[in-house]
Amino acid sequence: MVEKGILLGGRYVESQEKIDVVYPYTGEPIGRVSRASEDHVYNAVELAKEGFKQLSSFTSYERYSVLMRAAQMLQERAEEFARMLVLEVGKTIREARVEVQRAVQTLIFSAEEAKRVGGEVVPLDAHPNGKGKVGFYIRQPVGIVSAITPFNFPLNLSMHKVAPALAAGNAVILKPSERTPITPLMLGELLVSAGIPPSAISVLPGYGYVGKAMTTHPAVRVVSFTGSRKVGEIITRQAGIKKVILELGSNSALVLHKDGDIDKAVAKTVQGGYAIAGQVCISIQRVFVHEDVFDLYLSKLKSAVDNLKVGDPMQEDTDVGPMISPSEVERVQEWVSEAIKEGAKLIRGGVACAESKALLEPTVVSLVPESSLLFKEEAFAPVVVVNPYREVEEAIRGVNSSVYGLQVGVFTKDIDIAWEFIKKVEAGGVLINEGPNFRADHMPYGGVKQSGIGREGPRFAIEDYTEIKMVVWDLGP
Repeated sequence: MVEKGILLGGRYVESQEKIDVVYPYTGEPIGRVSRASEDHVYNAVELAKEGFKQLSSFTSYERYSVLMRAAQMLQERAEEFARMLVLEVGKTIREARVEVQRAVQTLIFSAEEAKRVGGEVVPLDAHPNGKGKVGFYIRQPVGIVSAITPFNFPLNLSMHKVAPALAAGNAVILKPSERTPITPLMLGELLVSAGIPPSAISVLPGYGYVGKAMTTHPAVRVVSFTGSRKVGEIITRQAGIKKVILELGSNSALVLHKDGDIDKAVAKTVQGGYAIAGQVCISIQRVFVHEDVFDLYLSKLKSAVDNLKVGDPMQEDTDVGPMISPSEVERVQEWVSEAIKEGAKLIRGGVACAESKALLEPTVVSLVPESSLLFKEEAFAPVVVVNPYREVEEAIRGVNSSVYGLQVGVFTKDIDIAWEFIKKVEAGGVLINEGPNFRADHMPYGGVKQSGIGREGPRFAIEDYTEIKMVVWDLGP
């Protein structure tokens, strides 16, 4: 049983209220952490003001060195972090190890960007009134960043906010999901041990009132949130005058044209639809298959999904672990039932596993009406919807018939068709002959429409975590 306090300004403090952390596979508690209050947020902000002064006085090389040291320390403790991820999230041990390695890379990319926070010369003499003047801008850290992260990648999604913010010289206050607070607390400890000024990092496990205090505080200059569309909208309404970066999820699509590689598309669908039990923002939820290859694709997909091993996430050969809670399994089963009543066809799955109430059999549903929740909302579950199309424009319209627009994958050998999707699909990323679930941690990552605002990836996040200061120098007559 792991016991941890609140990491307030890099040091642990206890509170009377506690949060129990439950292992999704068994439903048994595996840890307990102190529960933060609004007062802890206010204290964290005051500490962060001092932490910002200290960290922003570091040279770029010093920030680089500290973050590289943290990356090395995380690598040395990789298995410890991975096992805790399994216990908190329920993801398989293989998936957890991948998350830790991605977090190491995110740290390294952030460290490297610490040495590149610069500016640019502005040719003022290009303006009629600019004669004799020299101009340039520099980037300076905003001060305090509030970061709020979800349960599915508690280490790497926290890293995507915390590490670039620190690289730019800011102090950070992190609120992890109340379901998965232990790994982010371990991350905060590690960063302090690596040399980040303690006052520059706080990790505050808690509920909505903690998030509200963090996002509305006037001293906070940037709010970075990953989570549900509903909460993202609340944050935009209450944040006030500050930058807001939102990554709000999707119901990402994969398109297989008649000339596409069917076997590769099937493999990517399995990889992208059922990893982390489908609890990924860019999980493959909707698949549009050209009618000429629809039956063949569906047959191959069913065979591949039939071979997935579902069960204990600590076992090395498990492919699909539990969802975060039994209530989420029940919700998805209701969505599947609704779709079937509206005319969809259940190909496989749709039932809970006997060994754990949080385990849902990997599910494939075809011919799903666009009006059903399973098509238009974010399932966040091991469920893939497969529908046919005839014309390219029909597939593009199907992809775009969503309030979301994060990433889409298109399988085709025809460069003209690929370019049609690149031009017309409403999404933050279009991946050709790759699944929409692919993400390299240094690429610009984010969506359009109700999938969010802004981009992650250390270089691009730092643009939001810094302010431009323009300098104009009059050289005289």
